[in-house]
Amino acid sequence: MKWSWKIGKFAGISVYMHATFLILIAWIVLTEWGATHSGRAVAGSVLFILALFACVVAHEFGHALAARRFGIKTHDITLLPIGGVSSLERIPDDPRQELWVALAGPAVSTAIAAALLLAMWITGAGRHLTQIGPWGNVPFVEQLLLANVMLVIFNLLPAFPMDGGRIFRSLLARRMDYSRATRIASNVGQIMALLFAGLGLFGNPFLFLIALFVWIGAGHEAATAELRSALKGVPVTAVTVTDFNTISSSDPLSRPVELMLHGTQQDFPVVDDGRLVGMLTRNELLSGLSQKGPDTLVSQVMRKECPTVSSTEMLQAAFDKLQSPGCRVLLIMENGNLRGLFTVENLAEFLMVQSALKGAGRKAGPVPQNPDSADRKGLPKLIARY
Repeated sequence: MKWSWKIGKFAGISVYMHATFLILIAWIVLTEWGATHSGRAVAGSVLFILALFACVVAHEFGHALAARRFGIKTHDITLLPIGGVSSLERIPDDPRQELWVALAGPAVSTAIAAALLLAMWITGAGRHLTQIGPWGNVPFVEQLLLANVMLVIFNLLPAFPMDGGRIFRSLLARRMDYSRATRIASNVGQIMALLFAGLGLFGNPFLFLIALFVWIGAGHEAATAELRSALKGVPVTAVTVTDFNTISSSDPLSRPVELMLHGTQQDFPVVDDGRLVGMLTRNELLSGLSQKGPDTLVSQVMRKECPTVSSTEMLQAAFDKLQSPGCRVLLIMENGNLRGLFTVENLAEFLMVQSALKGAGRKAGPVPQNPDSADRKGLPKLIARY
């Protein structure tokens, strides 16, 4: 995610902090100072927020480690002012797996709350929760306990992108089509977003931010599910670019520049003696030109790890891989040989063609090999989203 800084790596998963998180800290400092004019109170509030977000990171690692058990990687975890976001490689296809992954986060938060409650009981430092007075008078550990309880309750609301939305969707998907289950869960989420916005009218502007977050998250989830459904059963070879140029690692950067300016290709496989050795994307090309000049060899700026997909895979699986951070193009491989390229632009063009054919009243499946593919109603909206 842009405007994010890496703050650590745990269990092989990088954790980032978004720039807007600093805005939250600044707002807390200004608010607390304006209310108390006490440096100690300001430090305590900032420490509490940092401790709470450490709990949020643990919550997100619950999702990530549960997903790992099902063979799903987590690219990274990003801290935002409204919580954490785990960037999973893909959403589990099995509703039961999605249910366990969604439940893992609240389970971690519940365990943290239980541990804090146990610590308070052992030390005798706490008091009965019903006797807690104004928030400002609540001891630090009790604040953290209550915050984790509220985190669990909030995340279990049946609204995307909260965990409750995914739990709700996974339960529905056991009884109906996945895309229909997603539409129902998304509609429920957007209704809840309107309720949050309505409550925000009574003086809590933070609820407007939550409402916007839920509304966008629900819409995005519905669009993604609809697109995945549209791609189901279509082989990746249906949108493979087979007319493409390759470059050599010993070529100067001026060579791919010439190819890019006189054609439409922007990303170039690097092939030496018939063997794939790397990939030069548009971003790496432009960065190399600005930093080292056009005479720089391709080998000095190319990436050696190339995202690939087998020519026998389905388009839905390729689309999931294409959503990886920094991935603009996939290399289609067949028996160890480079067969073609797959990009977001090719996918969008494919969907537009299918939508246009349906709009013309023709009976046109996505490819001859699969005439019974999913309905593609509303694809222009999906193309705009992606």
